[in-house]
Amino acid sequence: MQDMMESAIRNKYVFIKIYIFCCFFLSPLLVSASESTHPFPKQALPTKHGYLPISPTSTSSIFYAFYEAQNSTSPLSQIPLLIWLQGGPGCSSMIGNLYELGPWRVTQSLTLQRNPGAWNIIFGLLFLDSPIGTGFSVASTTQEIPTDQKAVANHLFAAITRFLQLDPAFKHRPIYITGESYAGKYVPAIGYYISKKNANLGVSERVNLAGVAIGDGLTDPETQVATHALNAYYVGLINERQKNELEKVQLEAVRLTRMGNWSEATDVRSQLLTMLQSMTGLATLYDYTKKASYQDGLVEQFLNIADVKKALGVNVSFVYELCSDVVGGVLHADVMKSVKYMVEHLVRNSRVLLYQGQHDLRDGVVQSEVWVKTMKWEGIEGFLNAERKIWKVNGELAGYVQKWKSLTNVVVLGAGHLLPTDQAVNSQAMIEDWVLERGLFKSM
Repeated sequence: MQDMMESAIRNKYVFIKIYIFCCFFLSPLLVSASESTHPFPKQALPTKHGYLPISPTSTSSIFYAFYEAQNSTSPLSQIPLLIWLQGGPGCSSMIGNLYELGPWRVTQSLTLQRNPGAWNIIFGLLFLDSPIGTGFSVASTTQEIPTDQKAVANHLFAAITRFLQLDPAFKHRPIYITGESYAGKYVPAIGYYISKKNANLGVSERVNLAGVAIGDGLTDPETQVATHALNAYYVGLINERQKNELEKVQLEAVRLTRMGNWSEATDVRSQLLTMLQSMTGLATLYDYTKKASYQDGLVEQFLNIADVKKALGVNVSFVYELCSDVVGGVLHADVMKSVKYMVEHLVRNSRVLLYQGQHDLRDGVVQSEVWVKTMKWEGIEGFLNAERKIWKVNGELAGYVQKWKSLTNVVVLGAGHLLPTDQAVNSQAMIEDWVLERGLFKSM
């Protein structure tokens, strides 16, 4: 009996010790593990996020996520501010944020990991889901969704000016509008809008636009659509007979564009790209070297997690779409319209960066070069005759830089359409050196 009592006492004592150990030593670890498994940990949250109204008379609004510079030695009021716009039309800028150039990237396990090539190391970085109806942005009615670039720019200007009012330090920061793909139209449109608007505003009311950057952009569709057959032929992806077939379709797209049959021209361009995909058997035209498409669908899966929506202040019932078919449909007739004249204006009044991934077959190197040649700008001859310099990052070949006065073009090796995804560190070096005018990007 005594032995049983002593045994019971010993067991009770051991249990108490285990309990104390769990409470004081394991508990913090368990809490820490719980926090680390949250899909959107606190340290990954944007500095500011929420909604920016487009008009006092509408409930439509543009969703934004802003990340302040991680490591800048400049005073806050002098730190450049980059604004990122995604393409589509109708694709969410959260692709750029969580799959390309933001400080965190979504993994296969739908968690976040740090991005070594983030664009906000020394700059502020603002992502806007535009047009309304895209991503987390809200369109109160389909009729309010923009049908052309002027309306897109109008909404963006309202959102940007509202954002700048959130913090007095934002007012004088130099602003660079950046984006890729169909944002090859959005970026010039809002840049042009700001430039024209500034001319009629007092100094204190102006938006401090310093430059625009377009990655793998669709900017002058009529000239760009006519390049696909020859480009694919010389890369070795099609033969001469196939090239001739594609060229017939290209000519039809150009003919319809010149007639102003915008929707029909868009349809023919889509037909052309479908034919090219079928002929080549490629996984994606966005990068002819890839064996599988980009995994940007991870962003959609991640942003539809209830806890993630809560963390971003989005209604849990909101169904997030990577790209909106509704917005794409509304802008269908806009696809083949050119904004080249807007770039011509901007290159005279600010700085312009064009950059392309070497492997992009849709809006890549050839597609950009062909329209740039036709620019009406007094510096175009100087640009076309400028030396194309070998560009290295950390001592390794990264691509080529061609620059003349306010216009810079960069070809990034080993990259496709989503260039920062493919070459994170090199894309980071490119944008930092261009904004700060360092190395090959120095002003002449």
